[in-house]
Amino acid sequence: MGDMWTIKAALDWTVGYLERKGDENPRLSAEWLLSEACDMSRIQLYVSFDRPLSLEERDILRGYVTRRGKGEPLQYITGYAAFRHIQVKVRPGVLIPRPETEVLVSEALSLLPAAHRRVALDSTIDAWEGDALIAAEAAAAEAAQDGSDDASETLKRSQQAISAYLDAQQDKGNGDGGDRPDGSAVAKPRPLLVADICTGSGCIACSVAYERPDTRVIATDMAPEAVALAKDNADELGLSDRVRIEQGDLGSPVPAAAMGRLDLVVSNPPYVPTAVLAEMPREVADFEPALALDGGADGNDILRRLLPWTAAALRPRGGFAFELHETCLDAAAELARQAGFHQVRIVDDLAGRPRVLTGVKPV
Repeated sequence: MGDMWTIKAALDWTVGYLERKGDENPRLSAEWLLSEACDMSRIQLYVSFDRPLSLEERDILRGYVTRRGKGEPLQYITGYAAFRHIQVKVRPGVLIPRPETEVLVSEALSLLPAAHRRVALDSTIDAWEGDALIAAEAAAAEAAQDGSDDASETLKRSQQAISAYLDAQQDKGNGDGGDRPDGSAVAKPRPLLVADICTGSGCIACSVAYERPDTRVIATDMAPEAVALAKDNADELGLSDRVRIEQGDLGSPVPAAAMGRLDLVVSNPPYVPTAVLAEMPREVADFEPALALDGGADGNDILRRLLPWTAAALRPRGGFAFELHETCLDAAAELARQAGFHQVRIVDDLAGRPRVLTGVKPV
């Protein structure tokens, strides 16, 4: 390139360089790296073609492009990855979150009980208060349908509906729910307990906690690099009060008191058959940790250890969701049935490839 590096010139040069280096999608890589170097969105690049790069931006871009030319994943270069509704930090030595794993989270969330309904009338309104208001409105509507013009009768019906609802809630939940209008205590629904095994970056644990504020998640990984990164991500997302990260083998860090009480176990364990590892793209095989990928000869080595622990950890009607290799899922489903799970299902990812195994612990 000449002395003048405009956005357009830098983009064209980067695309050409990465093409020669064998990048599978050089245009996308070039846009991503240039966006990061210039702190601009990809759309902003295309409306700023004539803007010159500063010397600092040029140096940053050169470094990025050199690393990408050697096959390093874009996420390791930029230091982050988007995942569902959050963005997480990524670092070399820890598996990069992938779009197909978002299906795993969707299936995992679907196994949880429905979230307790809240009413968007007041940000301070409590869950039972919202349902009580709904009951009151229903009573008022019923009074109106009866043709009653007596406001006191409508109020009486509403109060009766509220009292009936609160009485029904008295024995539900196990937390301090505050006071009812009559001064008695109201128990809130208990938090849902979730374990994320082989958490890696923590993207799954953080997504579950972010999308379901009524959950408490314990996430485990045996790699210290992963544990440190997952803690950083939970802190960065403001979830460290509900996501606990522990180092250890599979479910061993989960407290004994939680065993038999979990509502959900979710995992993206090492599952690639050893023979398949040799066929993986260079940016995966050369840069991502083999420990997080290799699932043994048939891909189900970790699953065989995980299923018995999951059966012991879940409460009755609790569910599991595991991401596994497409060639292993039929055998994995049979292993799950043999372990006593019901409603065992294989779920395809968005590309139509078998990706996720789910099941439910019977009563």
